[in-house]
This record gives sequence, C-alpha cells and structure tokens, in this order.
Amino acid sequence: MHLVWDWNGTLFDDLALVIIATNKSLALAGAGPVTAEEHRRDFCRPVPAYYSRVLGYALDDEQFATIDKVFHTAYNEGLASCSLASGALDALAGWAGTQSLLSMWFHDDLVPIVERYKISTYFTRVDGLRARVGGGSKTPHLISHLQELGVDGHDCVLIGDSVDDAEAATAVGARAVLYTGGITDEQRLRRTGHPVAESLAEAVRLAALTG
Repeated sequence: MHLVWDWNGTLFDDLALVIIATNKSLALAGAGPVTAEEHRRDFCRPVPAYYSRVLGYALDDEQFATIDKVFHTAYNEGLASCSLASGALDALAGWAGTQSLLSMWFHDDLVPIVERYKISTYFTRVDGLRARVGGGSKTPHLISHLQELGVDGHDCVLIGDSVDDAEAATAVGARAVLYTGGITDEQRLRRTGHPVAESLAEAVRLAALTG
C-alpha cells in the first residue's frame, strides 16, 4: 500500500504562519484580520473562493494573483518560525509501505525545505505546485502524482489536513485519513466521512487499517 502525505499543516506545522500571511493578504484588500479558528472554519479551495467569502466580493484573476504573491512573500519570510509537526519523524518511519509527498506549495520552495529536514529519503517522489499562481483543487495534481508513480488510486491512502485532501482522494479511488492539527477544524473533517486522527501516529495507524 502506498501512502501520499500532504505537507502544509500535516507534516509541516505552519498554521500560525499561514494566519499571519493570510492576514497580510487581507490587509492589502482592506479586510481582516481573521483568527486561526475562523480560518480553520472557513478556508476552502479554490482559494479565490475563500478570499471572496471573507472580502464579500469576487476576485478577478489579477486581484487574486496580487493577493497570492503577498501571501507567499509573507509565508517565505516566516519559514524559520515553523518546524515539522509533532511526531512527524516517527510517523514517517512507522509506515511499512512506500511513501510520497504531494503539496500545493510551490515545488521550487518545497524541495529545499524537505531536504533541509533530511526526510527526502522517505519519499519515492516529491511534488509541489509547478504553476506561477496556485489556489486550485488538489485533485488534478494527485492524479498526475499517482500517474508519475505508477500507483493506482485504489492502492493508495492520503494523509492530509483539509476537505480538499479528502475530495482529491475520493476522486482517484483512494482512501484518506484526515489530521486535525492543520488548516481545518475537526468538525468539518469529520463531516467528510473519512477517518480523522488527532496525531500523526494515529493517522498512520488508521491508514494501515484502511488498506
């Protein structure tokens, strides 16, 4: 059984930084700030839909690109404040099958930090976003990721922290285990119907059971 890990909010504990970067983006548009609880309750993909909800009006592509750039600049400036999530190393070591990493963070930023934490050897493949602007669904990226790996969705479990992770897994016929320590509040995760874990160790245990 193959395990696909999400990065932001799952293996990488960056929620506090996400809130800081989000609020800088919202401030540019004359809105905010939002709290972590509000963000965990309301955040969704596509990301422009989230900003439109908070701002009260729809963003065009140019407006979102500007906001997205502010977000990522603030995020990259604060990376030193973040670390691997509690139990991440033990969770990676505890999986008996193959593993890979799929993030919606920019690929060229993702790879160096994965290498910095000396965990790249756990993964048969690491993929981040290769577009200039992100914000869309994870589903097409998961499809491509599994195709590159030669792994069928039915032979895969995804561990992530968002409703979008659950939807992507369902779309490819994979199972999902959702972790409560990231970007989405527990109630929203449980409403997906997928198993929910409060620790990464529990997530790996549930992933093994779903296989």
